[in-house]
Amino acid sequence: MTEPGTSGLFSIGEVARASGVKVPTIRYYEEIGLLPPPPRTEGGRRAYGEADMRRLAFIRHARELGFEIDAIRTLLRLQDEPDQSCAMADAIARDRLVEVEHRIAGLNALKAELERMVEGCTHGHVGDCRVIEILADHGKCRHHEGAAEPAGIGH
Repeated sequence: MTEPGTSGLFSIGEVARASGVKVPTIRYYEEIGLLPPPPRTEGGRRAYGEADMRRLAFIRHARELGFEIDAIRTLLRLQDEPDQSCAMADAIARDRLVEVEHRIAGLNALKAELERMVEGCTHGHVGDCRVIEILADHGKCRHHEGAAEPAGIGH
């Protein structure tokens, strides 16, 4: 085998630079089975090919979209068997969409509460500050109305 960088083979550093995935993360993906262990050069260095680069790009993009490792593992398995139904891939993406929608709803509620706090500010003294008042008394916070209180936190 030739050294990385020639004949379509790349060193782990070259793959890291090209993919935007850090070297320790590439090793981790190999360790957990998302990326197959690459062949080694005569000098014992990892030698990655174009397929590895594409797989890393897939993993990186999926991580950027917030997919969990187990979902990515399943999606990669599906990608490796292109003749099967895409129902599972659709279900995984749909589940992720629901998670994002819930997060957006929570962030919108948080935004509304922060806007209410800021709008209630009279720019007077801290003793009369609406921001401090709401933060000091959890019961005055509308953001958490109807929501379960985090464990170990009281009013």
